[in-house]
Amino acid sequence: MPGRTSAPYGRPSWRYARAVAAAVTAAAALIAAANAVPARATDTPRLSTGGVEHVGK
Repeated sequence: MPGRTSAPYGRPSWRYARAVAAAVTAAAALIAAANAVPARATDTPRLSTGGVEHVGK
């Protein structure tokens, strides 16, 4: 068919560019979340009761 282009919906380069930009943004967000440092615990030691609750005498 003369006059018909391979892209019937306009310029596909914008669609591909947006898809690539979204993929790069998602990958960067996942990498940043994976490398996030969790909060540190306090320096107070936690006493273990061995699973038994001690009730006052």
